[in-house]
Amino acid sequence: MSDWKKICLVRDIPVLGARRVARPVGMDVAVFRNAQDEVFALLDRCPHKGGPLSQGIVFGTSVACPLHNWTIGLADGCAKAPDDGCTPKFSLKVEDGAVHLDADELATLALDLARPVAGPGCKEHA
Repeated sequence: MSDWKKICLVRDIPVLGARRVARPVGMDVAVFRNAQDEVFALLDRCPHKGGPLSQGIVFGTSVACPLHNWTIGLADGCAKAPDDGCTPKFSLKVEDGAVHLDADELATLALDLARPVAGPGCKEHA
């Protein structure tokens, strides 16, 4: 049985946008809201180059990564063809207008994934 953690109200998430949920360990989780008030939760990291999906544009049940415009499905976290790859999806429920995430997943899911480092200080340029 899941232990659910209240995150916010649906109305606190911008329509066609996202809200970031910080975790004590690991990368943030992005909670998205589409035009039909459906809510989804993914790791805030594009599977391509690690772009912040929370800064992307939501359309239908997808989000466009702000870095390279990859289309990521909000229901499964997977890139749409011809692109390939997935970002972890988090369990979510909406109850009485409040968004809840699974506390166990928040504490354990995708902790091994690191935020990408870009610019002159990254190892690729060293």
